[in-house]
Amino acid sequence: MRFGTRFLLVLTAAGAACALAGCGDGDSGPVEVVTIGSPPRLVNPNREPLDASAAFLMQAAAQGLVRFDAAGEIEPALAQRWTVSDDGLRYTFRLARAEWPGGGRITARQVVARLRAAASPASRNPVKPILGAIGEVTAMTDEVLEISLKSPRPGFLQLLAQPEMAVLRDVGGSGPYRMSKSADGGGILLSLPKLEDEDEEARRSRDTPPIVLHGAAAPEAVARFAAGSADLVTGGTAGDLAVARAARQPGNRLVFDPVAGLFGLSFGSVDGVLGQAEARQALAMAIDRPGLIAAFGAPGAAPAETILPAGTEGIAQPAAPAWAPLPLDQRRALAAATFARLSPERLRVRVALPDGPGWRLLFAHLRRDWAAVGVEASQVAANAPAELRLIDEVAPVTLASWYLRHFACDASRVCDPAADELLAAARLAPTPDNRRALLATADRIISDAAPFIPLGQPVRWSLVSPRLTGFRPNRFARHPAGELIRQAP
Repeated sequence: MRFGTRFLLVLTAAGAACALAGCGDGDSGPVEVVTIGSPPRLVNPNREPLDASAAFLMQAAAQGLVRFDAAGEIEPALAQRWTVSDDGLRYTFRLARAEWPGGGRITARQVVARLRAAASPASRNPVKPILGAIGEVTAMTDEVLEISLKSPRPGFLQLLAQPEMAVLRDVGGSGPYRMSKSADGGGILLSLPKLEDEDEEARRSRDTPPIVLHGAAAPEAVARFAAGSADLVTGGTAGDLAVARAARQPGNRLVFDPVAGLFGLSFGSVDGVLGQAEARQALAMAIDRPGLIAAFGAPGAAPAETILPAGTEGIAQPAAPAWAPLPLDQRRALAAATFARLSPERLRVRVALPDGPGWRLLFAHLRRDWAAVGVEASQVAANAPAELRLIDEVAPVTLASWYLRHFACDASRVCDPAADELLAAARLAPTPDNRRALLATADRIISDAAPFIPLGQPVRWSLVSPRLTGFRPNRFARHPAGELIRQAP
Protein backbone atom coordinates (compact mmCIF):
# COMPACT_ATOMS: atom_id res chain seq x y z
CA MET A 1 0.00 0.00 0.00
CA ARG A 2 1.43 3.40 -0.98
CA PHE A 3 2.19 6.04 1.68
CA GLY A 4 -0.56 8.42 0.46
CA THR A 5 -3.22 5.69 0.61
CA ARG A 6 -2.15 4.59 4.09
CA PHE A 7 -2.25 8.16 5.34
CA LEU A 8 -5.73 8.73 3.87
CA LEU A 9 -7.04 5.65 5.67
CA VAL A 10 -5.56 6.83 8.98
CA LEU A 11 -7.00 10.32 8.45
CA THR A 12 -10.46 8.92 7.70
CA ALA A 13 -10.37 6.70 10.80
CA ALA A 14 -9.25 9.60 12.99
CA GLY A 15 -12.04 11.79 11.65
CA ALA A 16 -14.65 9.14 12.38
CA ALA A 17 -13.34 8.60 15.90
CA CYS A 18 -13.34 12.33 16.51
CA ALA A 19 -16.96 12.64 15.39
CA LEU A 20 -18.03 9.84 17.72
CA ALA A 21 -16.14 11.35 20.66
CA GLY A 22 -17.47 14.87 20.11
CA CYS A 23 -14.13 16.47 19.22
CA GLY A 24 -13.71 19.99 17.94
CA ASP A 25 -14.89 22.00 20.94
CA GLY A 26 -12.96 25.08 19.84
CA ASP A 27 -11.21 26.91 22.67
CA SER A 28 -12.93 25.00 25.47
CA GLY A 29 -11.75 21.86 27.18
CA PRO A 30 -8.26 20.44 27.71
CA VAL A 31 -5.40 21.13 25.32
CA GLU A 32 -4.88 17.96 23.29
CA VAL A 33 -1.19 17.35 22.60
CA VAL A 34 0.16 14.47 20.51
CA THR A 35 3.89 13.86 20.50
CA ILE A 36 5.46 11.76 17.77
CA GLY A 37 6.78 8.78 19.68
CA SER A 38 5.81 6.04 22.09
CA PRO A 39 3.07 6.43 24.73
CA PRO A 40 4.29 9.08 27.22
CA ARG A 41 5.80 7.92 30.51
CA LEU A 42 8.21 9.29 33.07
CA VAL A 43 11.65 7.94 32.22
CA ASN A 44 14.86 8.05 34.24
CA PRO A 45 17.17 9.75 31.72
CA ASN A 46 20.21 8.32 33.51
CA ARG A 47 19.08 4.88 32.32
CA GLU A 48 17.46 5.38 28.93
CA PRO A 49 17.10 8.17 26.37
CA LEU A 50 14.01 10.35 26.09
CA ASP A 51 11.93 10.38 22.94
CA ALA A 52 9.69 13.35 22.15
CA SER A 53 6.82 11.99 24.28
CA ALA A 54 8.96 11.39 27.36
CA ALA A 55 10.74 14.74 26.97
CA PHE A 56 7.47 16.71 26.83
CA LEU A 57 6.15 14.86 29.87
CA MET A 58 9.37 15.39 31.83
CA GLN A 59 9.29 19.14 31.16
CA ALA A 60 5.71 19.31 32.43
CA ALA A 61 5.77 16.91 35.39
CA ALA A 62 9.44 16.72 36.47
CA GLN A 63 11.08 20.11 36.14
CA GLY A 64 14.65 20.93 37.06
CA LEU A 65 16.19 23.93 38.81
CA VAL A 66 15.37 26.11 35.80
CA ARG A 67 13.32 25.63 32.65
CA PHE A 68 12.80 27.07 29.20
CA ASP A 69 10.05 29.56 28.48
CA ALA A 70 8.16 29.56 25.18
CA ALA A 71 10.97 31.44 23.42
CA GLY A 72 13.71 29.11 24.69
CA GLU A 73 14.98 31.53 27.34
CA ILE A 74 15.73 30.56 30.94
CA GLU A 75 13.18 31.11 33.71
CA PRO A 76 12.82 29.88 37.32
CA ALA A 77 11.49 26.39 38.02
CA LEU A 78 12.36 24.56 41.26
CA ALA A 79 14.77 27.41 41.93
CA GLN A 80 12.92 30.66 42.56
CA ARG A 81 16.14 32.65 42.18
CA TRP A 82 19.89 32.21 41.82
CA THR A 83 23.14 34.14 41.84
CA VAL A 84 26.35 33.62 39.88
CA SER A 85 29.74 34.57 41.28
CA ASP A 86 31.77 37.23 39.49
CA ASP A 87 34.23 34.62 38.20
CA GLY A 88 31.38 32.46 36.83
CA LEU A 89 32.43 29.45 38.93
CA ARG A 90 29.67 29.28 41.56
CA TYR A 91 25.93 29.10 41.03
CA THR A 92 23.83 29.41 44.18
CA PHE A 93 20.16 28.41 43.92
CA ARG A 94 17.36 29.05 46.39
CA LEU A 95 14.47 26.63 45.98
CA ALA A 96 10.85 27.66 45.83
CA ARG A 97 8.48 25.73 48.06
CA ALA A 98 7.36 22.62 46.17
CA GLU A 99 6.08 19.20 47.16
CA TRP A 100 6.26 15.70 45.75
CA PRO A 101 3.06 14.02 44.60
CA GLY A 102 1.42 12.63 47.70
CA GLY A 103 3.20 15.08 50.01
CA GLY A 104 6.66 15.82 51.31
CA ARG A 105 8.72 18.89 50.55
CA ILE A 106 11.32 18.85 47.76
CA THR A 107 14.64 19.62 49.42
CA ALA A 108 18.01 20.80 48.21
CA ARG A 109 19.58 17.48 49.24
CA GLN A 110 17.18 15.59 46.99
CA VAL A 111 17.99 17.87 44.06
CA VAL A 112 21.72 17.47 44.72
CA ALA A 113 21.34 13.68 44.69
CA ARG A 114 19.69 13.81 41.26
CA LEU A 115 22.38 16.10 39.82
CA ARG A 116 25.14 13.87 41.14
CA ALA A 117 23.43 10.77 39.74
CA ALA A 118 23.30 12.32 36.26
CA ALA A 119 27.10 12.76 36.28
CA SER A 120 27.94 9.46 37.99
CA PRO A 121 30.07 6.77 36.28
CA ALA A 122 27.02 4.51 35.91
CA SER A 123 24.89 7.22 34.29
CA ARG A 124 23.86 6.89 30.65
CA ASN A 125 22.39 10.39 30.56
CA PRO A 126 22.83 11.90 27.06
CA VAL A 127 24.15 15.17 28.53
CA LYS A 128 26.66 13.43 30.81
CA PRO A 129 29.64 14.18 28.48
CA ILE A 130 29.18 17.91 29.07
CA LEU A 131 28.59 17.63 32.82
CA GLY A 132 32.34 17.31 33.36
CA ALA A 133 32.59 21.05 33.98
CA ILE A 134 30.81 20.54 37.32
CA GLY A 135 33.21 20.34 40.25
CA GLU A 136 30.96 19.98 43.29
CA VAL A 137 27.23 20.04 44.01
CA THR A 138 26.46 20.83 47.64
CA ALA A 139 23.29 21.30 49.68
CA MET A 140 23.90 24.29 51.95
CA THR A 141 20.47 24.10 53.66
CA ASP A 142 17.13 22.50 52.88
CA GLU A 143 16.38 25.44 50.57
CA VAL A 144 19.81 26.37 49.16
CA LEU A 145 22.29 24.47 47.01
CA GLU A 146 25.50 25.45 45.26
CA ILE A 147 27.07 24.17 42.05
CA SER A 148 30.79 24.83 41.63
CA LEU A 149 32.32 24.65 38.15
CA LYS A 150 35.91 23.78 37.25
CA SER A 151 35.96 26.67 34.79
CA PRO A 152 33.42 29.23 33.55
CA ARG A 153 30.91 27.73 31.19
CA PRO A 154 28.65 29.73 28.88
CA GLY A 155 25.20 28.26 28.52
CA PHE A 156 25.36 26.33 31.80
CA LEU A 157 21.77 27.22 32.68
CA GLN A 158 20.65 25.91 29.28
CA LEU A 159 22.03 22.55 30.32
CA LEU A 160 20.15 22.58 33.63
CA ALA A 161 16.90 23.41 31.80
CA GLN A 162 16.96 20.29 29.64
CA PRO A 163 14.44 17.53 30.48
CA GLU A 164 17.40 15.16 30.97
CA MET A 165 18.22 17.22 34.10
CA ALA A 166 14.71 17.01 35.55
CA VAL A 167 14.27 16.07 39.20
CA LEU A 168 12.13 13.00 39.91
CA ARG A 169 11.77 10.15 42.38
CA ASP A 170 9.89 6.88 42.53
CA VAL A 171 6.84 8.76 43.82
CA GLY A 172 6.76 10.88 40.66
CA GLY A 173 8.01 14.11 39.21
CA SER A 174 8.77 17.46 40.79
CA GLY A 175 6.00 19.30 38.90
CA PRO A 176 4.65 21.80 38.22
CA TYR A 177 2.00 19.59 36.57
CA ARG A 178 0.54 16.52 38.21
CA MET A 179 -0.18 13.37 36.20
CA SER A 180 -3.30 11.21 36.09
CA LYS A 181 -5.13 9.09 33.54
CA SER A 182 -7.29 11.01 31.12
CA ALA A 183 -11.05 10.46 31.20
CA ASP A 184 -11.00 8.25 28.11
CA GLY A 185 -7.98 6.32 29.39
CA GLY A 186 -6.11 7.00 26.18
CA GLY A 187 -3.60 9.54 27.42
CA ILE A 188 -2.09 11.30 30.41
CA LEU A 189 -3.95 14.22 31.99
CA LEU A 190 -1.64 17.01 33.16
CA SER A 191 -3.12 19.59 35.53
CA LEU A 192 -1.76 22.23 37.89
CA PRO A 193 -2.53 21.55 41.57
CA LYS A 194 -4.08 24.22 43.77
CA LEU A 195 -1.43 25.77 45.98
CA GLU A 196 -1.85 26.44 49.67
CA ASP A 197 -2.67 30.06 50.59
CA GLU A 198 -2.95 30.97 46.90
CA ASP A 199 -4.97 34.13 46.36
CA GLU A 200 -7.35 34.65 43.47
CA GLU A 201 -4.98 36.83 41.46
CA ALA A 202 -2.16 34.30 41.73
CA ARG A 203 -4.52 31.48 40.77
CA ARG A 204 -5.71 33.34 37.67
CA SER A 205 -2.10 34.06 36.63
CA ARG A 206 -1.52 30.35 36.21
CA ASP A 207 -5.06 29.31 35.31
CA THR A 208 -4.28 27.33 32.16
CA PRO A 209 -6.42 24.50 30.80
CA PRO A 210 -5.33 20.98 31.64
CA ILE A 211 -3.43 19.06 28.97
CA VAL A 212 -4.12 15.59 27.65
CA LEU A 213 -0.89 14.12 26.31
CA HIS A 214 -0.74 11.27 23.82
CA GLY A 215 2.10 9.61 21.92
CA ALA A 216 1.57 8.28 18.42
CA ALA A 217 3.32 7.48 15.16
CA ALA A 218 3.50 10.40 12.75
CA PRO A 219 0.61 9.35 10.43
CA GLU A 220 -1.81 8.96 13.37
CA ALA A 221 -0.61 12.15 15.06
CA VAL A 222 -1.01 14.24 11.90
CA ALA A 223 -4.38 12.65 11.10
CA ARG A 224 -5.69 13.57 14.54
CA PHE A 225 -4.62 17.18 14.02
CA ALA A 226 -6.20 17.31 10.57
CA ALA A 227 -9.42 15.88 12.02
CA GLY A 228 -9.54 18.53 14.76
CA SER A 229 -8.87 16.19 17.68
CA ALA A 230 -5.42 17.59 18.50
CA ASP A 231 -4.32 21.14 19.25
CA LEU A 232 -0.61 20.37 18.91
CA VAL A 233 1.53 17.76 17.21
CA THR A 234 5.19 18.06 18.14
CA GLY A 235 8.41 16.08 17.87
CA GLY A 236 8.47 15.98 14.07
CA THR A 237 11.75 15.42 12.20
CA ALA A 238 12.99 15.34 8.62
CA GLY A 239 11.99 11.67 8.57
CA ASP A 240 8.26 12.38 8.88
CA LEU A 241 7.95 15.91 7.46
CA ALA A 242 6.35 14.47 4.32
CA VAL A 243 3.52 13.13 6.51
CA ALA A 244 2.75 16.62 7.80
CA ARG A 245 2.83 18.09 4.30
CA ALA A 246 0.47 15.38 3.01
CA ALA A 247 -2.23 16.67 5.39
CA ARG A 248 -2.27 19.98 3.44
CA GLN A 249 -2.87 22.17 6.48
CA PRO A 250 -2.84 25.99 6.17
CA GLY A 251 0.70 27.35 5.94
CA ASN A 252 0.76 28.88 9.41
CA ARG A 253 -0.12 25.56 11.06
CA LEU A 254 3.19 23.89 10.18
CA VAL A 255 5.88 25.54 12.33
CA PHE A 256 9.64 24.88 12.23
CA ASP A 257 12.06 25.38 15.12
CA PRO A 258 15.33 27.16 14.20
CA VAL A 259 17.47 24.48 15.82
CA ALA A 260 21.18 23.68 15.56
CA GLY A 261 22.77 20.30 16.16
CA LEU A 262 24.19 17.26 14.40
CA PHE A 263 22.51 15.90 11.28
CA GLY A 264 24.60 13.46 9.31
CA LEU A 265 26.27 10.06 9.33
CA SER A 266 28.71 8.61 11.83
CA PHE A 267 30.85 5.57 11.14
CA GLY A 268 29.63 2.44 12.90
CA SER A 269 32.32 0.29 11.31
CA VAL A 270 35.75 1.19 9.98
CA ASP A 271 36.88 -2.19 8.73
CA GLY A 272 38.86 -2.40 5.51
CA VAL A 273 39.05 0.66 3.30
CA LEU A 274 36.98 2.79 5.69
CA GLY A 275 39.76 2.49 8.26
CA GLN A 276 41.53 5.20 6.25
CA ALA A 277 40.57 8.84 6.69
CA GLU A 278 40.87 9.63 2.99
CA ALA A 279 38.23 6.98 2.17
CA ARG A 280 35.85 8.49 4.73
CA GLN A 281 36.56 11.93 3.29
CA ALA A 282 35.86 10.60 -0.20
CA LEU A 283 32.39 9.40 0.88
CA ALA A 284 31.69 12.84 2.36
CA MET A 285 32.81 14.84 -0.66
CA ALA A 286 30.65 12.91 -3.14
CA ILE A 287 27.34 14.05 -1.63
CA ASP A 288 25.25 16.78 -3.26
CA ARG A 289 24.25 18.50 -0.03
CA PRO A 290 22.31 21.44 -1.53
CA GLY A 291 20.19 19.01 -3.54
CA LEU A 292 19.60 16.75 -0.58
CA ILE A 293 18.60 19.50 1.86
CA ALA A 294 16.38 21.18 -0.74
CA ALA A 295 14.53 17.89 -1.24
CA PHE A 296 13.28 17.98 2.35
CA GLY A 297 11.67 21.36 1.76
CA ALA A 298 12.21 22.69 5.28
CA PRO A 299 12.30 26.52 5.34
CA GLY A 300 15.67 27.91 6.39
CA ALA A 301 17.43 24.55 6.16
CA ALA A 302 20.97 24.78 4.83
CA PRO A 303 23.63 22.21 3.92
CA ALA A 304 26.62 21.75 6.22
CA GLU A 305 30.16 20.53 5.61
CA THR A 306 31.52 21.15 9.11
CA ILE A 307 30.82 19.56 12.49
CA LEU A 308 30.44 22.91 14.27
CA PRO A 309 27.96 25.55 13.09
CA ALA A 310 29.73 28.85 12.46
CA GLY A 311 29.90 31.06 15.55
CA THR A 312 29.53 28.31 18.15
CA GLU A 313 31.26 29.64 21.31
CA GLY A 314 32.75 32.38 19.17
CA ILE A 315 34.51 30.02 16.73
CA ALA A 316 33.75 32.02 13.59
CA GLN A 317 35.40 29.60 11.15
CA PRO A 318 34.86 25.94 12.04
CA ALA A 319 37.31 23.45 10.58
CA ALA A 320 36.28 22.69 7.00
CA PRO A 321 37.58 19.70 5.02
CA ALA A 322 40.24 20.33 2.39
CA TRP A 323 37.81 19.46 -0.40
CA ALA A 324 35.21 22.08 0.65
CA PRO A 325 36.28 24.77 -1.91
CA LEU A 326 35.97 22.35 -4.86
CA PRO A 327 32.86 22.23 -7.08
CA LEU A 328 30.84 19.02 -6.93
CA ASP A 329 32.10 17.55 -10.21
CA GLN A 330 35.71 17.90 -9.06
CA ARG A 331 34.89 16.45 -5.68
CA ARG A 332 33.35 13.41 -7.29
CA ALA A 333 36.25 12.94 -9.66
CA LEU A 334 38.64 13.04 -6.69
CA ALA A 335 36.45 10.63 -4.70
CA ALA A 336 36.25 8.13 -7.58
CA ALA A 337 40.03 8.24 -8.03
CA THR A 338 40.52 7.73 -4.28
CA PHE A 339 38.34 4.62 -4.16
CA ALA A 340 39.94 3.21 -7.30
CA ARG A 341 43.37 3.62 -5.71
CA LEU A 342 42.46 2.31 -2.24
CA SER A 343 40.35 -0.70 -3.19
CA PRO A 344 40.54 -3.07 -6.16
CA GLU A 345 36.94 -4.09 -5.48
CA ARG A 346 33.79 -1.98 -5.49
CA LEU A 347 33.18 -0.55 -2.00
CA ARG A 348 29.87 -1.55 -0.41
CA VAL A 349 28.43 0.32 2.57
CA ARG A 350 25.34 -0.23 4.70
CA VAL A 351 23.46 2.82 6.02
CA ALA A 352 21.40 2.34 9.20
CA LEU A 353 18.31 4.58 9.14
CA PRO A 354 14.95 4.72 10.94
CA ASP A 355 11.79 4.04 8.96
CA GLY A 356 9.98 6.99 7.43
CA PRO A 357 9.47 8.69 4.06
CA GLY A 358 12.10 11.34 4.77
CA TRP A 359 14.73 8.77 5.63
CA ARG A 360 13.94 6.84 2.44
CA LEU A 361 14.40 10.10 0.54
CA LEU A 362 17.72 10.67 2.30
CA PHE A 363 18.95 7.22 1.37
CA ALA A 364 17.88 7.62 -2.27
CA HIS A 365 20.09 10.70 -2.54
CA LEU A 366 23.02 8.99 -0.83
CA ARG A 367 22.76 5.90 -3.02
CA ARG A 368 22.67 7.99 -6.19
CA ASP A 369 25.58 10.23 -5.14
CA TRP A 370 27.80 7.35 -4.06
CA ALA A 371 27.01 5.32 -7.15
CA ALA A 372 28.50 8.21 -9.13
CA VAL A 373 31.89 7.51 -7.52
CA GLY A 374 31.75 3.71 -7.65
CA VAL A 375 30.30 2.97 -4.20
CA GLU A 376 27.30 0.68 -3.70
CA ALA A 377 25.02 1.54 -0.76
CA SER A 378 22.22 -0.43 0.90
CA GLN A 379 19.78 0.67 3.59
CA VAL A 380 19.36 -1.36 6.78
CA ALA A 381 17.27 -0.95 9.93
CA ALA A 382 18.32 1.64 12.50
CA ASN A 383 19.59 -0.96 14.97
CA ALA A 384 21.27 -3.25 12.42
CA PRO A 385 25.06 -3.56 11.93
CA ALA A 386 26.19 -0.92 9.44
CA GLU A 387 29.17 1.07 8.25
CA LEU A 388 27.22 4.33 8.55
CA ARG A 389 24.57 5.39 11.05
CA LEU A 390 22.31 8.46 11.22
CA ILE A 391 22.82 11.10 13.91
CA ASP A 392 19.89 13.53 14.17
CA GLU A 393 20.24 15.45 17.44
CA VAL A 394 19.37 18.99 18.50
CA ALA A 395 22.14 20.67 20.49
CA PRO A 396 20.90 21.11 24.08
CA VAL A 397 23.40 23.92 24.74
CA THR A 398 25.35 26.44 22.68
CA LEU A 399 28.66 24.73 23.49
CA ALA A 400 31.23 23.57 20.94
CA SER A 401 32.20 20.76 23.30
CA TRP A 402 28.74 19.17 22.92
CA TYR A 403 29.41 18.64 19.22
CA LEU A 404 33.04 17.56 19.52
CA ARG A 405 32.57 15.12 22.42
CA HIS A 406 30.42 12.97 20.14
CA PHE A 407 33.71 12.03 18.49
CA ALA A 408 35.90 11.48 21.54
CA CYS A 409 37.49 8.06 21.87
CA ASP A 410 34.94 6.85 24.44
CA ALA A 411 32.07 7.64 22.08
CA SER A 412 33.20 7.12 18.47
CA ARG A 413 34.74 4.34 16.40
CA VAL A 414 36.86 7.02 14.74
CA CYS A 415 38.83 9.31 17.03
CA ASP A 416 42.22 10.88 17.77
CA PRO A 417 43.61 10.85 21.34
CA ALA A 418 45.20 14.25 20.68
CA ALA A 419 41.74 15.76 20.29
CA ASP A 420 40.64 14.11 23.54
CA GLU A 421 43.55 15.77 25.34
CA LEU A 422 42.55 19.16 23.95
CA LEU A 423 38.91 18.66 25.01
CA ALA A 424 40.07 17.77 28.52
CA ALA A 425 42.23 20.90 28.63
CA ALA A 426 39.36 23.05 27.33
CA ARG A 427 37.17 21.79 30.19
CA LEU A 428 39.62 23.43 32.64
CA ALA A 429 40.53 26.48 30.56
CA PRO A 430 40.71 29.59 32.78
CA THR A 431 39.43 32.06 30.17
CA PRO A 432 36.97 31.93 27.23
CA ASP A 433 39.77 32.83 24.79
CA ASN A 434 41.92 29.96 26.01
CA ARG A 435 38.98 27.56 25.83
CA ARG A 436 38.09 28.76 22.33
CA ALA A 437 41.63 28.18 21.05
CA LEU A 438 41.76 24.65 22.45
CA LEU A 439 38.35 23.75 21.03
CA ALA A 440 39.24 25.16 17.60
CA THR A 441 42.38 23.00 17.48
CA ALA A 442 40.42 19.93 18.56
CA ASP A 443 37.84 20.71 15.86
CA ARG A 444 40.59 20.71 13.21
CA ILE A 445 42.01 17.37 14.38
CA ILE A 446 38.57 15.74 14.49
CA SER A 447 37.63 17.12 11.07
CA ASP A 448 40.81 15.67 9.54
CA ALA A 449 40.05 12.28 11.10
CA ALA A 450 36.59 12.35 9.41
CA PRO A 451 34.51 10.46 11.98
CA PHE A 452 31.31 12.09 10.72
CA ILE A 453 29.71 13.14 7.45
CA PRO A 454 27.81 16.39 8.12
CA LEU A 455 24.79 16.97 5.91
CA GLY A 456 22.94 19.96 7.40
CA GLN A 457 21.14 21.03 10.55
CA PRO A 458 18.36 18.95 12.14
CA VAL A 459 14.74 19.60 11.17
CA ARG A 460 12.13 19.91 13.93
CA TRP A 461 8.52 20.75 13.16
CA SER A 462 5.16 21.02 14.92
CA LEU A 463 1.54 21.39 13.85
CA VAL A 464 -0.03 24.19 15.90
CA SER A 465 -3.68 25.16 16.13
CA PRO A 466 -4.74 28.85 16.39
CA ARG A 467 -5.84 28.14 19.96
CA LEU A 468 -2.21 27.91 21.09
CA THR A 469 -1.47 31.62 21.25
CA GLY A 470 1.65 31.11 23.39
CA PHE A 471 3.47 28.65 21.14
CA ARG A 472 6.82 29.99 19.92
CA PRO A 473 9.44 28.31 17.73
CA ASN A 474 12.84 28.31 19.45
CA ARG A 475 16.41 27.05 19.03
CA PHE A 476 15.98 24.13 21.44
CA ALA A 477 12.59 22.88 20.13
CA ARG A 478 11.29 22.86 23.71
CA HIS A 479 7.64 23.86 24.11
CA PRO A 480 6.59 24.10 27.78
CA ALA A 481 3.10 22.89 28.59
CA GLY A 482 2.26 25.91 30.73
CA GLU A 483 2.93 28.44 27.97
CA LEU A 484 1.05 26.95 25.05
CA ILE A 485 -1.78 29.42 25.67
CA ARG A 486 -0.75 33.01 26.36
CA GLN A 487 -2.48 34.49 29.38
CA ALA A 488 -4.51 37.67 28.87
CA PRO A 489 -2.91 40.75 30.46
